[in-house]
Amino acid sequence: MNLFKTPSVFLIFAAVAAGIAFLWYIGAARKRRLTRALFTKSVLEQINLNFSSAGAKAKNILFLVGTALFFIALAGPQWGLEERNVETEASYIIIAVDVSSSMKARDLKPDRMENAKNMLKILAGGFTDERVGIVAFTSQAYTQSPVTSDAEAVKYFINNLRADMLAAKGTSLYAAVQRSAEMLARYPGKKALILLTDGEDHTPEELENAVKTARAANISVIAVGIGTTDGELIPETVDNTGKVISYKQDKDGKPVVSKLDEASLKQLAAGTGGVYIKYSNYQAVSEQITQSLQNLDKEKRDLKARAGYKNRYQMPLALGIILVFLSLAIPLKKVKL
Repeated sequence: MNLFKTPSVFLIFAAVAAGIAFLWYIGAARKRRLTRALFTKSVLEQINLNFSSAGAKAKNILFLVGTALFFIALAGPQWGLEERNVETEASYIIIAVDVSSSMKARDLKPDRMENAKNMLKILAGGFTDERVGIVAFTSQAYTQSPVTSDAEAVKYFINNLRADMLAAKGTSLYAAVQRSAEMLARYPGKKALILLTDGEDHTPEELENAVKTARAANISVIAVGIGTTDGELIPETVDNTGKVISYKQDKDGKPVVSKLDEASLKQLAAGTGGVYIKYSNYQAVSEQITQSLQNLDKEKRDLKARAGYKNRYQMPLALGIILVFLSLAIPLKKVKL
């Protein structure tokens, strides 16, 4: 538990106190010089007879302690637990990442998969009210992370994605959409599927079904195309230094070239009221996705109790006010009995 909600206030107090002490020292020195220049020794002695040094000291101490208590109140002293009612809003998103072997292609450096992961970690770092789930897919799709509000958990699962992590080969956009729709079925409102892939769908005949499934689930697809239209060979074997030893070949022994298929991704995005984004760099794509997510519905959840530390600023504030008023009430002139 932190005893103070905003302990940084004490740094401000230290700076203010040092400034006041410096000004007081300079002022006191100037006051002594002026009084000695304006008054004779006998006049000063007469003035001091009527001046209460004890009262002045008490006045200063009370004022300084009262001011210190004001800063303590500003720092937000807190102890003891209390229940607070909070209302939360949430939008629901699935991130589906192509983990087929084509994501190892190096037309984006170091490869497509690393670019996708780095961009997604930046994106996840900006999530606040979003509830996010992770899907990994090839020709089949699997839940990597259920829908959660824990941004650190989302980053963890993103970081563990890798090409060829699933036994199933090939790529099916429909499989990714169907799994995402199942995960989002229990949530209301407009939802989103962020789909990261090179778009090489091995089941193009199911693309229309993917559009229908997403629309039925009220899901907008934000399709991010990773790769280049010129294409690149797919590394098969890589040594410890990262050097490619061999490339993937088809059944006829010819090297397989993986190309970005924008047409299928554009069709899927347009059919679901979403957008297509061609991958360029981490920051730019992350910002484009964030902008696209602004139109999602946010579900208002019922008020629910949450434990929090009770703020105790009232006590130092009240005591500070009392001490400051007392300091103003103390006379500097000696009271004659």
